Amino acid sequence: MTNKHENEYKMLGLNIAYYRKLAGLSQLQLAEEIGISRTHMSNIEAPNMPTSISLETLMDIAAALSIPVHALLMFRD
Repeated sequence: MTNKHENEYKMLGLNIAYYRKLAGLSQLQLAEEIGISRTHMSNIEAPNMPTSISLETLMDIAAALSIPVHALLMFRD
């Protein structure tokens, strides 16, 4: 992917993985809850494979994890 926001996609994926694990969910469980494939969920979280996601999917993930959307967008150094 040649994208000027590649680093942000990586960090978003890492945040999603962090909050998913904190909630005690597997990738499959979260994917099923929001209506995407486990493979797509894996691609979103994979730091070596930055994958863009729609706002709809981002909001669905936040809702499924019972966190505000902005928590997923707070990138730490």
